Amino acid sequence: MATKNYTAQDIRQMAKEEHVEFLRLMFTDINGIIKNVEMPIDQLDKVLANEATLDGSSIDGFVRIEESDMLLYPDLSTWLVFPWGSEHGKVARLICDIHKADGSEFAGDPRNNLRRIVEEMHQAGFTKFNIGPEPEFFLFKMDEKGEPTLKLNDNGGYFDFEPIDLGENCRRDIVLELEKMGFEVEASHHEVAPGQHEIDFKYADALEAADNIQTFKLVVRTVARKHGLHATFMPKPLEGINGSGMHINMSLFNQQGNAFYDETTQNQLSKTAMYFLNGLLEHARGLTAINNPTVNSYKRLVPGFEAPVYVAWSGKNRSPLIRVPLSRGTGTRLEMRSVDPTANPYLAIAAILHCGLAGIKERNTPVEPVNRNIYQMSEAERHENKIYDLPSTLHNAIKELKKDSTVTQAMGEHLYKSFVDSREFEWDAYRQTVSSWEREQYLKRF
Repeated sequence: MATKNYTAQDIRQMAKEEHVEFLRLMFTDINGIIKNVEMPIDQLDKVLANEATLDGSSIDGFVRIEESDMLLYPDLSTWLVFPWGSEHGKVARLICDIHKADGSEFAGDPRNNLRRIVEEMHQAGFTKFNIGPEPEFFLFKMDEKGEPTLKLNDNGGYFDFEPIDLGENCRRDIVLELEKMGFEVEASHHEVAPGQHEIDFKYADALEAADNIQTFKLVVRTVARKHGLHATFMPKPLEGINGSGMHINMSLFNQQGNAFYDETTQNQLSKTAMYFLNGLLEHARGLTAINNPTVNSYKRLVPGFEAPVYVAWSGKNRSPLIRVPLSRGTGTRLEMRSVDPTANPYLAIAAILHCGLAGIKERNTPVEPVNRNIYQMSEAERHENKIYDLPSTLHNAIKELKKDSTVTQAMGEHLYKSFVDSREFEWDAYRQTVSSWEREQYLKRF
């Protein structure tokens, strides 16, 4: 989506011309969940004056009740009228930054934090950090009460099409709605698993890319429901088949162009690219809790289903954590394959960028690329090649996060504490739960 430099007057005019009746002031909590405050259009002037309020104590990870009054500052470039109709009139959205009552930026807002890391990037001499996400999702049938079931809507596989891929019409409608909203969709196809789909849209600079991911999720869920389907970005909703990832393609730019490209080197990757890559590898274990923030995330990160479980990189195969796609010139990029769609995109992009910049400062080159299938290596072979495992559970990932000061700095003190508290609460709730698998295995045996 192209960035729009709208003024307050532009928005007033567009709201009038489009017959907008309601405003959604959207923001994202610590867990990556989209929140919104809805207002009638007659409150538009109040919104544009940064006077819309929010009770921050009611939002996960924000503030305590005694300091709850917060302000919503709309980013005018994010004005968008939803293309689907409403019997009560059209609805428009503005994505907002959260500020404290005195007008200062709230450090617990993931979007504000990403702005902080982008400024760090500018101070280091770079102009933009392009992100091309590849979010995957499943489509399940809903029951007569409108609740999701575990019944898949097709038995398709990678790149299949009708009549096997019965999600084709839904996916096509999603693409059409996205294009109406200004997305440039580059690819849309069935993924490996039955009921699994992927829609790729054009890269954007860090902050806009995070906004786009959140908007994309909203559109997918909304359109799927119109087809009587439930769209889920849960990483591993079904055992025995591939899970859903959100590969992050990234490239760093300076005034001269793509800072990852150097035509004079053997692999045409610049020293900047190699330093950035090393930063990601060095901090991969610490990044995992942010990139894979749910208990379910680690049901995807297991061998045998194409998801990366080892800290390594390659330009030739897809088993390592980081892949260097073949494209060069302005298209030179790194692809981080561990990230899943439950990640808060503002936190994940900020942490990835910060760790890459730390790598550039440290100026260390990465270990040699691994061009063999890592899944077929023994543990001894992996260690011989300096290939180590990603954390295998949320609990272990949190421990790695706590040990990595570079990753925690990428979040700031407030977000770090809120994030860890939230994830530890989830892990504690999970480990107290007795699963059906445990009952099947142990109830009669012991």
